[in-house]
Amino acid sequence: MRLRPRTPHITALATGLTALAAALAVPPATGTPAAQAATGTSTPAAQATTGTPAAQAVTGARAAAAGDCAAGQLCLWPAAGFGGTRRTYELSDTDIESCIPLPKGGTAAALANRTGRPVTTYQSAECAETAEFDTYPGGGTWVPRSPYQVRAFKVWER
Repeated sequence: MRLRPRTPHITALATGLTALAAALAVPPATGTPAAQAATGTSTPAAQATTGTPAAQAVTGARAAAAGDCAAGQLCLWPAAGFGGTRRTYELSDTDIESCIPLPKGGTAAALANRTGRPVTTYQSAECAETAEFDTYPGGGTWVPRSPYQVRAFKVWER
C-alpha cells in the first residue's frame, strides 16, 4: 500500500488538531481540591462536554479552593461561586433515597458532592421531576454555579 504525501492543508489541520488536543488535555488529579484548583486539574469523572452539569463540575473542581467540603459530605452554598454560609449534610444523618428539602425559603446556587454516592438536586422543594433536576457523581464533584436554584436533594444508594 502506498501513502500519498501530505498536502499543506492536511498538515495545517493536523497541527491545529494536535494543538487543540494539547490545550484540552487535563492531567490526572492529585491531592486535595485546593491543590487541584491551584494546578488547574480535575477529577476524571468530571470531564465532559461544555454546558453540561459534569462540565460545570470540571470548572468547579478548578475553583474548589473556595468551596471546601470534607470527604463524606454534601455541601451547599446559597450563592454562586461557593459564596455565603455553607450548609453540610452527611450520610449518617441523611435518609438515603428520600427527598430532603432545604430549610423553608432556603436555596443553593453552588454545591460539592463528596458523599461517595450520586446526589440528585432539584429545583422543586418536593423533588418533583417536572421542574429542573440533575444528578452529580459522588467521587468529588464541585459545581460553582447550579443551572437553577436548588431547593431539595436525594442521596442515592449507588
